[in-house]
Amino acid sequence: MALTADLVEEKLQKYPEIQPLAHAEEEHLEMLPDMLASGDYGWRDPEWIVQWYGRRFLGGMPNAERRALEDAYDDNDYEDVHAAIEAAVDADSAAEKLAHLTGLAGVDVPIASAFCQFLHPENYVVIDERQWSTLREYGELDAAYPSPPAVEDYERYLETYRAVAERCGCSLWDLYRALWVLAEDS
Repeated sequence: MALTADLVEEKLQKYPEIQPLAHAEEEHLEMLPDMLASGDYGWRDPEWIVQWYGRRFLGGMPNAERRALEDAYDDNDYEDVHAAIEAAVDADSAAEKLAHLTGLAGVDVPIASAFCQFLHPENYVVIDERQWSTLREYGELDAAYPSPPAVEDYERYLETYRAVAERCGCSLWDLYRALWVLAEDS
């Protein structure tokens, strides 16, 4: 089976039925890009991105692992978070954005990619094993999910994601939601 525009549209419609965080995600995708770009946000706004990364799996990520990730991020100073986000907003490439963000405690390439998604949802999407594996299952990626993914892995993944989204005539976020449903159906 191939990823087609019709399949993506069909699965996209089912996303809110299987992802209880769908409404909160939409709200944050609408408000966070401008808020983060302007620098007018509090501690909890970027912290939400870190929490979202693990909590969207609804128990699929072990609680201890998720809490450790969130606790590590909480070791950052607000000023450091603000500086990293400001630099990432201004950076031109995925590698530059990730370099600024991964300088924060508790922020690896996957978490940094989540930040990129909420900074610039039209150009970036989060990387995780679920999304990668679904793209691989549909013949879009050849290799198994690298654990942990490096910047180069994210760039290859993002290039593939953009190509599939363009071919299917959808946004990166729409493709993300459709792949989430496809993974759930597997």
